[in-house]
Amino acid sequence: MAEQLEFFPVPSPCRGICQSDERGYCRGCLRSRDERFNWMKFTDAQKREVWRLCRQRFLRLHRQGKPPEIPDPEQPSLF
Repeated sequence: MAEQLEFFPVPSPCRGICQSDERGYCRGCLRSRDERFNWMKFTDAQKREVWRLCRQRFLRLHRQGKPPEIPDPEQPSLF
């Protein structure tokens, strides 16, 4: 599948809350450790996939009734 041309870079999902939960995901953006550390090396397609995974994690937490226990972010909400 050909990659779509993008005119704007894929922004980082970081919200400025860099704390890991018990499973190793960031409490602010819900990225895994590898996703956080390798963000700058990822292609735009990989970054969009990370965004998709973060959204899934966010929705799963809310379906379980466990909204992320995080302080007020330095950046606005992503979801």
